Parts: sequence; C-alpha cells; structure tokens
Amino acid sequence: MPDALVITGPTASGKSALAYALADRFDLEVITVDSAQVYTDMDIGTAKPNAAQRALVPHHLLDIRAPTEPYTAFDFCQDARHAIAAVQASGRVPVLVGGTMLYLKALRDGIANLPEANPVVRLEILEAAQAKGWPWLHEELRRIDPQAALRIKPTDRQRLQRALEVERLTGQTLTALQAQGQLGIGANLTEVAIMPESRAQLHHKIEVRFDEMLNQGLVTEVERLREKYELHDALPAMKAVGYRQVWQFLEGDLGFDEMREKGIIATRQLAKRQFTWLRSFETVKKISMPSLDALLKIEAVANILIKA
Repeated sequence: MPDALVITGPTASGKSALAYALADRFDLEVITVDSAQVYTDMDIGTAKPNAAQRALVPHHLLDIRAPTEPYTAFDFCQDARHAIAAVQASGRVPVLVGGTMLYLKALRDGIANLPEANPVVRLEILEAAQAKGWPWLHEELRRIDPQAALRIKPTDRQRLQRALEVERLTGQTLTALQAQGQLGIGANLTEVAIMPESRAQLHHKIEVRFDEMLNQGLVTEVERLREKYELHDALPAMKAVGYRQVWQFLEGDLGFDEMREKGIIATRQLAKRQFTWLRSFETVKKISMPSLDALLKIEAVANILIKA
C-alpha cells in the first residue's frame, strides 16, 4: 500500500482550506473522510466542496450513496484503499481530508466486516431493554463477550445494542469478528491534525458557519431530500449534525431559533468528540492552525510530496 497524507481535525478547523492551499503547489487528489459527504443531495449541511473546489483538485468518495443507503466504516476502508492506490498509480499524492474519526481509526488500525443492522433484531433488543433494563443487557453481553463488556459501558446503549446484535446475527462475538478484521494501513499514513488552541474561536467559527448554512438554504435542502427520498429520522444520513435538528424543525418539534441553537450546540459537541479522538492518536502530528508553512515544515509531509 503506497504512502498517503492525512489532514484531519475538528469541524470548522480549516482542513479543506489547507488541502486546497496544498493543491495550489502540488499535484494531489483529495480523498474525503466524511460520513455525511458520501451522500448525494446533501451539500449545504455537509459543507461539501463546491464546483470551483472540485475543478481545482479531483475528489474521491463524494456523492457515492443515496441518503437511504448504509455506508459503513468497513465500506470506507475498502473505498479509501482503492482510491489511494488509484491516485498513486496516476503519479499524484493521495491526501485524505476530513473529520470522521471512526473512519480514520478504522483505516489506520483495521476493521472487521460486520453485518449490516437488522431492524428485527434491534427491535428485539430494545424490547428486552424496556422490559429488563440496559444493565441486564450489559450483563448478558458480559456472559457472551467479556472483552466487549469491558470496553462498552452499560450506559452506552448504541454500542451495547450493536454488540448484542452482531452476536445474534452471526453466532460470533464482536470481539472475535474484530480480531479477524482487515489489517490497518497506519504505517503508510502520515497524519496531521489541526488542533486550534482557542476553543472560543473555534466555537465562534462553528456558529458563523451554521448560520451561513441556514442562509444558504439548509432547511430547503432537507425539505427537498424528504420529497425525493423515502427518509426517516433513524437513517444515519438524517442523524448527521444539522440535518437532525432541521428534521425536528420540519416535524414541528422545534421552533426555528431552537433548531438553530441545538444545531450549533450539536456541532460544538461533535468538535469536542473529535478532539478526544485525536488525543488518542499518538502518531498524529499536530499543528495549531491551518497554515501551509507549518504543514510543510513537517519532515514526513515534505518527504511524501517530494517522492511524488
């Protein structure tokens, strides 16, 4: 597997701007690391690259799924590997850009090919939780998969449900399947994270950007999505930050001002989770701002660009 550069960081930190500045000087292609930008017709709320940006540099893994379709971290790893190889074969530098940390972790550390979610099995687990409680289900997980139970807290309902679902669908534990997973390519990645020093400034950028999305027509975009596709609020696409809050607004559950406030808060919470992920990535090189000079001073980055 050829070497690739990764530019990551919390939302609104300037990842894409830095990548485009790099594209002005080097022959590269962008591979998007974003769980929402894979969906067609979801442009404004995902801050998807516009036509001018796509003309500046080729992009991969944009608009590859309908919002009704699943797209997993395993799917991403498969697609990203193919894209990296294709870009390298063309003589250009593959640059992975985005902030979906689960995707990045899966690519660097490896991931198992787990079964897709099954609505029937999920309903069975939810009914058991309602009847007996989530602590009881966690005890069940401890009996069948002790290692997973140590990693997953009883309060982490989504992961707990998924671990039980996987065992019921496959007859194998989540831990066993993950051990059989695809190997990661972390050794082939040079990872750089933009880590803004001022959280207050980042929070302000998040607020400004969310307002820009609303002004650009985010509500209309979600209305059109609801007209074009058979959507419901449990789909991963409609759980994306911003889309979830606009959906609630269109359903009459939130007023406009409350929708805006909750959208901004959810985006700030996303950034906080991204910071947490990045602190756990020990090999990631960190810069405090989206500076091309700071990026090029990193020897490993310069080496990738020179080799290309």
